[in-house]
Amino acid sequence: VSWNEVQEFIHKLNVEGGKQFRLPTEAEWEYAARGNGRDENFSGGNDVNAVAWYSGNSSKMTHRIGTKKPNSLGLHDMSGNVWEWCSDWYYGKYYSVSTRNNPEGAPSGSDRVGRGGSWGDGSSYVRVSYRDWNGPDKRDSFLGFRLAVPGK
Repeated sequence: VSWNEVQEFIHKLNVEGGKQFRLPTEAEWEYAARGNGRDENFSGGNDVNAVAWYSGNSSKMTHRIGTKKPNSLGLHDMSGNVWEWCSDWYYGKYYSVSTRNNPEGAPSGSDRVGRGGSWGDGSSYVRVSYRDWNGPDKRDSFLGFRLAVPGK
């Protein structure tokens, strides 16, 4: 699914459901993947095979969500399976120039951020710290999304 298609889906969902779903920011995504900021290589621990579908164990395909160990927040598949679109524009120096707490991301750009890696990537790409980017019209079997909704 492309970033643009996700935006269309979110718009329809919000109109019909009355909530305000959105894509997470890159900072929100990483905080959730790290399970409240834990220092782990992958979302859920340091053993990639326990927490992620990646090129070393996926048989080159996506897998049903929830079949790997969750992280400390109970979230599954934040490392591997499919790349997850974030709301932010991609900026290569994002972390070196951003505030430490809840950085807002680049104000503009041409590519959108993807996080988490996919079933087709090596283990270094499914690390929580790894960042990638694609044009917002890019769609492929390794691209997906996770929604965020404001808390009460």
